[in-house]
Amino acid sequence: MRELASNFSAIPFRQNGASKLRAKPLSFVEIPPGTFTFGGSQLDRFVTRTELPAKEVEVTQRIAMGQAPVTVGEWLEFRSLRHYDANQSRMPVVGVSWHDANDYAAWLSEKTGSPCRLPTEVEWEYSARGGGSSLFPHGLNTISEEDANYLYDERGVEVGKGVLMEPACYPPNCFGLFDMSGNVCEWTASPWSKDLSDCSVPQAGKRVIRGGAWDQLPRTLRCSWRDWAMEDSRWDNLGFRVVIELGGNDECSFV
Repeated sequence: MRELASNFSAIPFRQNGASKLRAKPLSFVEIPPGTFTFGGSQLDRFVTRTELPAKEVEVTQRIAMGQAPVTVGEWLEFRSLRHYDANQSRMPVVGVSWHDANDYAAWLSEKTGSPCRLPTEVEWEYSARGGGSSLFPHGLNTISEEDANYLYDERGVEVGKGVLMEPACYPPNCFGLFDMSGNVCEWTASPWSKDLSDCSVPQAGKRVIRGGAWDQLPRTLRCSWRDWAMEDSRWDNLGFRVVIELGGNDECSFV
């Protein structure tokens, strides 16, 4: 991970020929309401206290979630980027702060007439799990470099591609969402707290990030993994996706 001084900087990337997997621009997937176990399992050897205690949470707000993280091309419709390479238009946008991501969501709300925002970390984890309880979004308790874009195995040996990749180069989860593990970490709307207990105090200026990235270990790709970044951070492995709030009778017209 590198801190970027501007709102974008060129980093290694790869274009993938698997066009049949490619998410459509501004494609959203409706996420069904439901109940799930939020947080990590005591049986997971990589679980940390930040992911505990796990608890049952009901998700009642109907949302449609971006099928993939926001891309450079989508961002350029909203705001210019420094050091932009035309070949990167399909890459996830990185090097944007939490405030930048919220500004994009506000712009998209105005453009579409639908309320758009960052997902909460509860919504993010619920969506990543895809209705299941496995450690990883693809529905298993193990992961390989065929399942997601990450760099090192748990021994610290480089096994991944070591580059940022286009969204949807790997199969989606059961909700039809791409890259909920790896490629880029993702901003959420939620303030950071040191654990998931009800008495844990949110820490000012810090926001929860989720998902793991192209330059990280498999343990950070677990559904329950959580970390934080300062709201003004601009990292080369940190992007975001947006959700649309749906009313009782609304249909998602972006799918």
